[in-house]
Amino acid sequence: MLPKIGILCAGDDELAPFLPLLDRRSVRRQAMLTIYEGWISSVPAAALYSGVCKVNAAIAAQVLIDSCRVEAIINAGTAGGIDPSISIFDTVISTETAYHDVAEDILTEFHPWMDSIWFPGDPFLLSLATQAAQDSGRPVRFGRMVTGEAFLSGPGTEAVRSAFHPLCADMESAAVAHVCHANGIPFLSIRTITDSADRSAAACFEENCRRASEIAAQVTHALLKRLAVSESCPIAKGELP
Repeated sequence: MLPKIGILCAGDDELAPFLPLLDRRSVRRQAMLTIYEGWISSVPAAALYSGVCKVNAAIAAQVLIDSCRVEAIINAGTAGGIDPSISIFDTVISTETAYHDVAEDILTEFHPWMDSIWFPGDPFLLSLATQAAQDSGRPVRFGRMVTGEAFLSGPGTEAVRSAFHPLCADMESAAVAHVCHANGIPFLSIRTITDSADRSAAACFEENCRRASEIAAQVTHALLKRLAVSESCPIAKGELP
């Protein structure tokens, strides 16, 4: 049996490309969220948009785990480019994710007593993503992502780049990864770039969000297709903690 996958997007534009992919779709509401459940390429899935920023994303992730009984979460959508080599409409897949606006000792010296500030991407999902990147025909990069509560620009972008060396930044990924870490649930973030390090973040986001969301959904769909034909799935077999 294939595992049920949660697809968590920040906004409705980011969720929209997934809805036509859901077969036998049902809809319900919980915790001010609209949850869409069905199958994508034979993979059982629950999809929703959380609203922007960390607490909204954390609430949605816990609802997916507790109410929808998902066995992994993919955080799909858009992000801002931080590394100068990243271009608009490139897709970044998280090898690890961290908060850029939380003091390091909050997570390492107190609950949940992490070894570092970085939440790793799930190895099995990353292996599927590597195959999906080739299938998609899109420019895909693998690397670090960071999360904070505001659009980055100017000196703020440079400070984050120097401290964390991420490919991109968003407002939700680390929060979703944090919830998944606490619940022992595999996590991966797939984000397509709406704005690069040398362009205005807010203006470019509005201009490019819809197209970037479509690309992120295409790459995520390619991953789900790979999952559907996977001969060995540790998520489905309950081999992950």
